[in-house]
Amino acid sequence: MASANHYDVIIIGSGAGGGTLAYHLAPSGKKILILERGSYVPREKDNWSTRAVNVQAKYNTKEEWKDKDGKPLHPHTNYYVGGNTKFYGAALFRLRKEDFGELKHHGGVSPAWPVSYDEMEPYYTKAEHLYQVHGERGVDPTEPPASAPYLYPKVSHEPRIQKLHDDLAKLGYKPFHVPLGIMLNEKDRFNSRCIRCDTCDGHPCLVYAKSDAQVICVDPALKNPNVTLLTEAYVSHLETSSSGREVTQVHVERNSMKESYSANVVVVSCGAINSAALLLRSANDKHPKGLANGSDVVGRHYMGHVNSIVLAISQHPNPSIFQKTLALNDFYFRSKEWDFPMGHISFVGKLDGVTLSAGAPPFVPGLTLDIMAKHSLDFWLTSEDLPAPNNRVSLDRNGNIMLSYTPNNEEGHKRLQAKLKSMLKQIEGMEHIIPLQRFLGQRIPLAGVAHQNGTIRFGNDPKNSALDANCKAHEVDNLYVVDASFFPSSGAVNPALTIIANALRVGDHLLQRMK
Repeated sequence: MASANHYDVIIIGSGAGGGTLAYHLAPSGKKILILERGSYVPREKDNWSTRAVNVQAKYNTKEEWKDKDGKPLHPHTNYYVGGNTKFYGAALFRLRKEDFGELKHHGGVSPAWPVSYDEMEPYYTKAEHLYQVHGERGVDPTEPPASAPYLYPKVSHEPRIQKLHDDLAKLGYKPFHVPLGIMLNEKDRFNSRCIRCDTCDGHPCLVYAKSDAQVICVDPALKNPNVTLLTEAYVSHLETSSSGREVTQVHVERNSMKESYSANVVVVSCGAINSAALLLRSANDKHPKGLANGSDVVGRHYMGHVNSIVLAISQHPNPSIFQKTLALNDFYFRSKEWDFPMGHISFVGKLDGVTLSAGAPPFVPGLTLDIMAKHSLDFWLTSEDLPAPNNRVSLDRNGNIMLSYTPNNEEGHKRLQAKLKSMLKQIEGMEHIIPLQRFLGQRIPLAGVAHQNGTIRFGNDPKNSALDANCKAHEVDNLYVVDASFFPSSGAVNPALTIIANALRVGDHLLQRMK
């Protein structure tokens, strides 16, 4: 087994899960191979072009999936070193403590996790410190307990957002500063890596000032001689021993050549959709439904949140450059009028006329879009969707990814939109509130897979989960999954920090295992 192609650990994928795990294991001296199907994001001016990023979708994969009716689906996802963290908005929230237990929703039940918030808490703190999260404790009414403060101060509001913050507070709400992974030093802007630009959310950072997995974890890990990264290395399938109890070969397609690697431990972290697809592609005699899929849950229970972008056109101009600093969780669990969870309100990066043109009817003149953008407050609303077995990733006859998804638990989201509308009307009599459900073509029903999770759920019972509490496959002794596939429920905040924290937790388990 001690061939040049044998490693202690192979990590497939270099995003929030895989990249963080590689960083955590690197100092151990163990021989680690990271396999990334993409390359590095090119550093070029188009990184900051809303036309290139939002209209031309320059950095999106050109891969085509299918929806449940077999129609083509062009996913809004990216294959690069650092995974989708290269393009995320760097909002790094903890799940609420209650999200780890069973929660009753209007549309059904959100199941409990096999680990508690208290078990995850030390790793949330480590994740926040590692990813340089700027924030403020003690303001968000749903905030879970934390063992340490943020290391970096909250990111300040620009005047228009500060006015909204003050107006909401006057009405008795509790707006708070979004916890953000950006390398901003507001006291010393001259030496600050982050320049607080208007193309952070959804864009790669040209000056490497966003706390993404490449900058924070992969590049530092590669300074260790025991860590190797292969880019443009697509993993076609995993092969097991004759017993089916261990992965013996990782089969890779790279530079039009086929290569094989082996490892004592194999970690899958390709994103919830592609990780499920990889296990399904790896079916064999011992695993006829897909690798580690005796429970038939692999690919099932796909969740991506009920998301919408809401454009509020104010009579006051909004000249904010970096507006993604304010959030509101007052209705996360319930409201006075309704005793079920509704969700989370925050912002997207400031939209401009060019970006709006991607989702606008063709007859709207560009000037109107520019004026709309100059006066808009651009909200992002997230509600929890519930794990449903038929919301799933599967493969067609040719091995292509099929994503079947029927939205559920939508009533809370409708009520959240109505709450936002009534608050804004109270503040300044706003009438023009436009939900951009079809923003960027079809970004937020199905093609928008930024919050993908749940397809290889963890649990204590092998009958209804694929992974144990340490994210090891029940049926394969050396196979782990550390992206958001393991989520049994989705909560209603961005999943990135939970993926990062869990990768650190699983990393500690692997360090013990490899002693």
